[in-house]
Amino acid sequence: MKKSHGPAFRAAQLDLAKCPICGGRAVIKGVFHELACVQCNASGWITAETGEALPLEVLVTQLSIRLQAAEHQIAQFNCFKPTGAEARYNENNRRGAGGTNYTGD
Repeated sequence: MKKSHGPAFRAAQLDLAKCPICGGRAVIKGVFHELACVQCNASGWITAETGEALPLEVLVTQLSIRLQAAEHQIAQFNCFKPTGAEARYNENNRRGAGGTNYTGD
């Protein structure tokens, strides 16, 4: 293992798992009302390796990393442009009543 001093240059993404006690909901059913889950510090997430709750500072960083990855993946799906017959079907051909789109359906 390589020696290093100080914090890492980049935050590493940890493997997270849903809390088995609350099922990832962050609350458990009490007798009269819902209570904050003490197993996961009311976050719904625990470390996959050890099953322990994450400190709040680490949890915020890990959730931010996951959110950024999900937003990047959504942006990749949204940039899809239809081609061929699908593109012609969705564009306005001004053949309908009042110059609207007519698809023949």
